Amino acid sequence: MSTPRARLSRTTPAAPVRIVHLGLGAFHRSLQAWYTQHAGDSGEWGIASFTGRRPDAATVLAAQDGLFTVVERSDAGDSFEVVGSIVEAVDGADVARFVDLLAAPSTAVVTLTITEAAYGLGAADLPVLLSGGELTTPIGRLVAGLAARKDHDAGPLAVVSCDNLSNNGNVARNGVLSLAREVDAGLAEWIDANVSFVSTSVDRITPRTTPDDVALVAGSCGYLDDAPVVTEPFHNWVLSGDFPAGRPRWEDAGAVFVDDIEPYENRKLWLLNGAHSILAYAGQLRGHATVAEALADPLCRDAVEKFWDEAARHLPDELGVPEYRAALLERFGNSRIAHHLAQIAMDGTTKLRMRALPVLMAERMARRSGNGAARMIAAWLAYLSSATDLQDPLAEDISVANAFEGNERIAALLGFLSSDLARDTRLVNHLNALQTELAAASPADSTLEPAGSLDAEPVLKGQP
Repeated sequence: MSTPRARLSRTTPAAPVRIVHLGLGAFHRSLQAWYTQHAGDSGEWGIASFTGRRPDAATVLAAQDGLFTVVERSDAGDSFEVVGSIVEAVDGADVARFVDLLAAPSTAVVTLTITEAAYGLGAADLPVLLSGGELTTPIGRLVAGLAARKDHDAGPLAVVSCDNLSNNGNVARNGVLSLAREVDAGLAEWIDANVSFVSTSVDRITPRTTPDDVALVAGSCGYLDDAPVVTEPFHNWVLSGDFPAGRPRWEDAGAVFVDDIEPYENRKLWLLNGAHSILAYAGQLRGHATVAEALADPLCRDAVEKFWDEAARHLPDELGVPEYRAALLERFGNSRIAHHLAQIAMDGTTKLRMRALPVLMAERMARRSGNGAARMIAAWLAYLSSATDLQDPLAEDISVANAFEGNERIAALLGFLSSDLARDTRLVNHLNALQTELAAASPADSTLEPAGSLDAEPVLKGQP
């Protein structure tokens, strides 16, 4: 290893800003920024990336001209690449700069990694949009930027959601339009006619960067980089929608453009993200800290496999589910990617609605029990009984419900996921038994006795 000589800095001209991003974090840099770097026309597509809640990432990246190192980590070793597609790193509180960029005709694409929970928060900025003040939500800032674009007659653009939400483009569209209608009906009409909302499925495991990662880059590469990103070699980006003002040639880096995104979304949300939720909650209950540790636990591995068996019944054969499952096991087992379970466990009420409930309901529609999906929910319920410093948009409500006992507690917590399911007393009983077993299982246990079977009696209206 060499001694670092200087801080990472740009030695060639930066590309012009044509993409604006909300949610400057490690995942954005390992996926959208990486794909843009590897597009054949990358020299034409610079990214201005804005932080979300805190300015820290922008401060660090701005000091090194937006440059950062992507460390691809596998059991075979590490590889290092400097990525320069981010040409501006900006504090998200600088709404004036964000609005100016969206009002510029040269801006063609807005990408979002704002977390699943943020799409429902835009209404908090309605009074500010109507009377002035400081905008605090991503959707509020986006509406303000689009209003400026309309006023400047800057033309159409595409908004691309890259968060783990089913049909995320439509979720973004609905959030933006509902807020815009409250502000100005004419603005909503303009957005509807001029802004496309692209849905995507994104897949690249990217844990938080540690001080050891920073030291590794300094020692291996000979320069100082305070903002490296560690990620796995695997990457996948599937997009569906129009780009009326153009886009980079992301397909050069392996991006896939499809007419129907839903099967790809479901494969990723259920198989990868669903397994992550099981491992996050059951794994922490059993004393594990990372995905690789939890996967090596037979109880956790069995819970994942059983959920996958259920989810696979509702995915089309052409998606290659057996191969995808095998690849996931290899990726999860990468012991050199320290993907921390505590990070995955955040925002459970939002995530489980998309990861567990669709499979549970599809199984029950088919008059099967859905025990695999039920065990994911039960692991969450057991985790909540001992979790401290819970990070969830409904954390205060969860704290109140958590004080109840027995089935009353289960029903109250389940109600945050589905009010219909919370009224199903047989399901509540079964979840209570499952979560009790999970909470009581010691790390030495490799199996659990089944908590009885749950005969499927669907509760959804219109079911046979």
